[in-house]
Amino acid sequence: MTSLLRWGALAAALLLGACVSPAERPGAGTAPARRPSASTRPLTPAPATAAPGAAGAREAGVVAGPAVYTLPIDEAQAARALAAFRLSCPALRKRDDASGLTRAGDWNAACDAAVAAQPGEARSFFAQYFETAQVGDGKAFATGYYEPEIAGSRDRRRCCQVPIFGRPTDLVDVDLGQFSDSLKGKKIRGRVDGANFVPYYDRAAIEDGALGNRAPVLAWAADPIDLFFLQIQGSGRLRLPDGSMLRIGYATQNGRDYTGIGALMRQRGLLAPGQATMQGIVAWLRAHPAEGRALMRENKSFVFFRTLDTPPIGALGYPVTGGASVAADPRFIPLGAPVLLSLDRADANGIWIAQDTGGAIKGANRFDTYWGGGAQAEATAGGMSAHGTAFLLLPVGTLARLAAEGHNGKAPAKR
Repeated sequence: MTSLLRWGALAAALLLGACVSPAERPGAGTAPARRPSASTRPLTPAPATAAPGAAGAREAGVVAGPAVYTLPIDEAQAARALAAFRLSCPALRKRDDASGLTRAGDWNAACDAAVAAQPGEARSFFAQYFETAQVGDGKAFATGYYEPEIAGSRDRRRCCQVPIFGRPTDLVDVDLGQFSDSLKGKKIRGRVDGANFVPYYDRAAIEDGALGNRAPVLAWAADPIDLFFLQIQGSGRLRLPDGSMLRIGYATQNGRDYTGIGALMRQRGLLAPGQATMQGIVAWLRAHPAEGRALMRENKSFVFFRTLDTPPIGALGYPVTGGASVAADPRFIPLGAPVLLSLDRADANGIWIAQDTGGAIKGANRFDTYWGGGAQAEATAGGMSAHGTAFLLLPVGTLARLAAEGHNGKAPAKR
């Protein structure tokens, strides 16, 4: 979401109103072929009542799910998830869980065992150290994101005229929780104008030169549409004129709300049947350059980048893994926790590790699956729109503790 863009879900997210990275995005490597992207029948969620507008996991309701060993888990995919889980363990052992479901010490046994797990033991590892929980009604919706590659240059030249900006010097982050306990966890971004704090420049103003010399230009992109979609993904690679690569990742964002242009296009009847994909959206923008530029400007959110010397980094501060990392809402899903997705698309089924967040990834069972980089990843992520069931994997014993603590998370008073 830091978050990786997660600014994230591309095609489907664009259509829904989508993501802008939460903080940083894409990750290491491309997911290997998993299963054919055929339709499948998702597992049935446990009976539960949805709680619209729930602010967190406890409010949404948490019920026990099926035993892990009964779930259809592929060993190869589970092994990839196990490797991603190991990366999360340092954060899991010490971070505060915004969902309120786990405590740092809850993860010690699983993290210790993850280090010692041998090849071929991934499925049994998850079955031994985890129990499943369903948050809310368990009805999942998943989109996809990837690490795009676009043409660019470190210096401005005829081929590359679109600036890629770093963080502006006058962009200010404000933690509202410092001013009121009721605003704890809420942040805004803006700039100081005289004695006033005002919203930061929107996309149109930035493109028209409002930044002046207040933001470094990290590189220059060859195509404004490619850069627009790279901003949605949150991280990516620039293919330089000499064939080398420059990796850039999400640094921050201008504080303006994200608007998914795909949703606008659908509402206005601009997309014909079958065009409601990332590829269809891009084709329309290229066929209608003036209208497309105006449409992209309706998304006032603007992402600023930093150069990376590592694979893309997720919200936990560690690289994300194609085919194993997923963006989730940390109010409902502990960051670093495994999640079992059982969806109507076979290629997205399996265990994923919640290592990222996203601007459009909100709610108990909303996920954005990460697929790595390359053409295969782009095709999979760009067409990903899957529905089904999600089960959160929690350390064994967590559900019993939560039940003992009661609804408000505190141990019931003795009588």
